[in-house]
Amino acid sequence: MIIYNVTVNIEKDVHDEWLNWMKTKHIPDVMATGYFIESKLCRVLVEEEQGITYSFQYIAKNMADVEEYLNQHAPRLRKDVTDKYADKFVAFRTLLEVIK
Repeated sequence: MIIYNVTVNIEKDVHDEWLNWMKTKHIPDVMATGYFIESKLCRVLVEEEQGITYSFQYIAKNMADVEEYLNQHAPRLRKDVTDKYADKFVAFRTLLEVIK
């Protein structure tokens, strides 16, 4: 299995609205693509002055599913977030292979 991990630091002034939108719109949209079998939303337990940090973990059966998602759907879904919350967040992405 592969975990597509997206770590996001969101500014506090839009945090509550953003978190609700992520839970009710963005995560369901990602899962509706059919490439992931499970998702997890985790808050990073480190206090930061500039915002609040989360880890979104999307679990895929294999790398081919992740690659197809990244090619076919990620650009549009990333644009949705950027259009709505431009300059209010920073994000980076990591691919993880589940060993055990």
